[in-house]
Amino acid sequence: MGPFVVMGVSGCGKSSIAEKLAKAMGGTFLDADDFHPPANKTKMASGIPLTDEDRWGWLDTLNEELRKRSDDKTPTFLACSALRKVYRERLAAELPWLRYLYLKGSKELIRSRMESRSDHFMPPTLLDSQFAALEEPTEAEAAIIPIDPPVEKIVAGILDLIRP
Repeated sequence: MGPFVVMGVSGCGKSSIAEKLAKAMGGTFLDADDFHPPANKTKMASGIPLTDEDRWGWLDTLNEELRKRSDDKTPTFLACSALRKVYRERLAAELPWLRYLYLKGSKELIRSRMESRSDHFMPPTLLDSQFAALEEPTEAEAAIIPIDPPVEKIVAGILDLIRP
């Protein structure tokens, strides 16, 4: 089963939801932010959006990590923005079973969540650039999950969707 990429703009709940899904399924949780090179994290923490050139090596590393785990008996849940279609294609290379779970919410809701957190390197000032870069997947490309409900309801709904 899987792997799964829990995707969306910063602040939509990717890490929290992916971690809870992994725990519920006895799977593995990976946070794409943990794979960024230090230069990328420094750039984002300084309020500078990443370029495609900043992302290519990072996306290749994530793809390699997912491919290494693709034979595992337990699913892997990667929390990753995957904002553009070309990024999703790069992540999915040689992974025909990769599935996307797109966490969709309004800019206002996400901004309020970002402003209330203090433990993340991504500042709320970069949210506009995240939405500008976002190429929303179609329903054929991803399960589209509204983020308005409480996290527990979102996780339960996703589990209903992905469990065999």
